[in-house]
Amino acid sequence: MKNISILGSTGSIGTQTLDIVRRNSKELNVVALAAGSNIKKLEEQIREFRPEIVCVWDEEKAKELKTLIRDVDVLIVSGMDGLIETAIVESASIVVTAVVGMIGIKPTIAAIRAHKDIALANKETLVTAGHIIIPLADENNVKILPVDSEHSAIFQCLNGENPKEVEKILLTASGGPFRGWTREQMQNVKLEDALKHPNWSMGRKITIDSATMVNKGLEVMEAKWLFGVSYDDVEVVIQPQSLIHSMVMFRDGGVMAQLGTPDMRLPIQYALFYPSRVLLDSPRVDFSKISKIDFYTPDLENFVGLKMAFMAGRKGGTLPTVFNAANEMAVAKFLDRKIRFLEITDIIQGAMENHRLSENPDIDRILSVEKETYEYIESRW
Repeated sequence: MKNISILGSTGSIGTQTLDIVRRNSKELNVVALAAGSNIKKLEEQIREFRPEIVCVWDEEKAKELKTLIRDVDVLIVSGMDGLIETAIVESASIVVTAVVGMIGIKPTIAAIRAHKDIALANKETLVTAGHIIIPLADENNVKILPVDSEHSAIFQCLNGENPKEVEKILLTASGGPFRGWTREQMQNVKLEDALKHPNWSMGRKITIDSATMVNKGLEVMEAKWLFGVSYDDVEVVIQPQSLIHSMVMFRDGGVMAQLGTPDMRLPIQYALFYPSRVLLDSPRVDFSKISKIDFYTPDLENFVGLKMAFMAGRKGGTLPTVFNAANEMAVAKFLDRKIRFLEITDIIQGAMENHRLSENPDIDRILSVEKETYEYIESRW
């Protein structure tokens, strides 16, 4: 029996993780849950999975939850201290980090120091603090198991291979709902249109990130740290059918690809059971119905978010934090209908140009840069 802590249990990744637990109840057990403020869904999860400890980020919501589940033997905690407590609970052997935003960094570090393996679904952890996380995981002999479909695909392609023989990481992208559009065509994009991803069912924030292709930029930064490659060795390939989830080219010219239907449960389950594979009741690829697989070069002139991500990653230091924080706030404003679609990348660009870079930042500096970036944006938009 493998005991799991899930940070971000009410979100898209968290609920799909619990579905996998539900289907594999003899092998997987939930000992800790953490969520932001959705106590209705959290109450349902507590009653079904009976964890030892549950964190609610919002302190007032935590008090409400205590009242709702007073008949259940579970410890309710809140805030960052509570989030860390759920990440390091002694009985857990693996932590699924599926919280959205940079609040995932500190609990991830705490879990690594407590020798918990990490099923990583929180992009911000490596984007902003990869230079801290990867050495720390190596030092504590902890596995970082990627949950993103693309990084899981690369991880699977590298299984049993010599990482030193990798020539290039080929990171695939669907291109989102506006693939082939010009910036002029995207001037009046509505929120409802941006939330219609052609292939994947995801949370609202990541769906918008996919529409701007900022998400792919964040994944490029993650890949650099996860697989120990340079930015020159990561290439983004548009593959609209989302059938090939990513590929690895080796120095002999051979290319290995991981294929599958668009179902996030596959990479989640692979991380939880690694190195084993277990039955997953999901649609299978039917090659008799596939007439072609298309590939395109990404349009960096109209989708400038991806271009800026490469720039931020190559410069390093605190600039990836600025890129990430600016995008978080800009997307939140777009979701609240306060800005237009193209202003998302305008905000990111403005924040990056305004920033004075710090090399090799520690966690305190990373978090202070996040705050500075938010303050800059609020003063101008």
